Amino acid sequence: MTDFDRHTSRISRRKLLQAGAAAAALGTIPGPLQRAAQAQGAFDWKKFKGEKIEVLLVKSPRGDILTKYHKEFEDLTGIAVGSEMIPEQQQRQKAVIEFNSGNPSFDVIAISYHVQKRQFAKNNWLADLRPMMNDKALTDPNLDFNDFAKGGLNYAVEPDGRVNSVPFNLDPWVVYYNKEIFGAKSVAYPKTFAEMLDAAAKLNDPSKGVAGFVGRGLKNANVPVWTSFLLGYGGGFIDANGKLMTDRPEAIEAGKMYQALLGKYGPQGVAGFNWNESQSLFLQGKAAMWLDGIGFAQPLEDPAKSRIVGKVGYGVMPAGPKQRVSALFADGEGISTYSKKKGPAWFYLQWASNKENQTRILQAAAGAPVRNSAYAMAQKSSDFKAPKEWVECMLASAAIAQPGLPIIAPVTEFRDVFGIALTNMINGADPAAELKKATADFQPVLDKSEKA
Repeated sequence: MTDFDRHTSRISRRKLLQAGAAAAALGTIPGPLQRAAQAQGAFDWKKFKGEKIEVLLVKSPRGDILTKYHKEFEDLTGIAVGSEMIPEQQQRQKAVIEFNSGNPSFDVIAISYHVQKRQFAKNNWLADLRPMMNDKALTDPNLDFNDFAKGGLNYAVEPDGRVNSVPFNLDPWVVYYNKEIFGAKSVAYPKTFAEMLDAAAKLNDPSKGVAGFVGRGLKNANVPVWTSFLLGYGGGFIDANGKLMTDRPEAIEAGKMYQALLGKYGPQGVAGFNWNESQSLFLQGKAAMWLDGIGFAQPLEDPAKSRIVGKVGYGVMPAGPKQRVSALFADGEGISTYSKKKGPAWFYLQWASNKENQTRILQAAAGAPVRNSAYAMAQKSSDFKAPKEWVECMLASAAIAQPGLPIIAPVTEFRDVFGIALTNMINGADPAAELKKATADFQPVLDKSEKA
């Protein structure tokens, strides 16, 4: 059996159900969603036939899947969909500008919980879904919130009980690695940070255009790479007194790790890399390791796009000196509070998060579905192509996942300020000095936000 056959072999039912259980274990189901899960009765998907909604998505494998099947939604409901899908940084900027205008062009918006949750809630930019969730004429009983991973549902519910979104995807961070490059130099997959750094040094080969490590170096986008190491060193974001912990020894050690991997063993120009540039380099066979979210596997196994089909390894984040942690991120979808078409938009949210679309995400290795049933449904499907090792990596990573960013309103500013520090580190600046300055610069922003 070849590597490719082994990687794309079907997953056992036991493993898939274990993966669903691991996702479900990330919290307890919130009260507002427990009540909504009780809705029963017949449902008329044609209730808003003839309406049209606008949807703002993020360019990603998951956005691609939804866009591909929009006609399915239109046929089901009679609701026309106009959609725009743009890169995440531009999408976040567009959202803020349009919400502040009071007249956004979209009815439905894809949201990154780790960036936009607090910001959107504080500004009341998203509609509270509870009235529609509890209306039997508006909520399909098959929505079934009991099928959703509890960690995703906890992201969707605000402290005051508002439900501003429906969760869509969980995204633990993993290490993609090139087995051929590792094998050529008899290097084993690293179990610790120290081994990871050693592997990057041994596999870095500028003469052949091969980087030992690639990851996000672009300002703002690069922060989750650093925080992935921060968590492993036992560090955190904010202490009990509201003070940043980002200039403490654990943070500095994480900065040194980031600096070494990208500054010494990263590709030329890595300070300008986001996930898409990193993915492109990796699928060309020009990087030994790539640290990023688990939802980027699809193109790596596509012969039309990838030169490394059958050579990709999926590794759980190596252990830091204090703990082994996978940084966790998540996304969902909400309805603009300014929308005049909340009913049709709510139908879209229900369709987008249904069991079929969630199964498609898993089948395509495009992310970690938030629905537990997707794992069992995918196992039964003849279309299931996700690599076995990818699913097992997702299972193990979900079991050790912790939030990869502070859950604060000014998280974009946090990423901007510390992103500059990290980019400076790639170019040789001292990690301790950079983190001390970034911490001093951001603390007043955090204090003002919390007081507000």
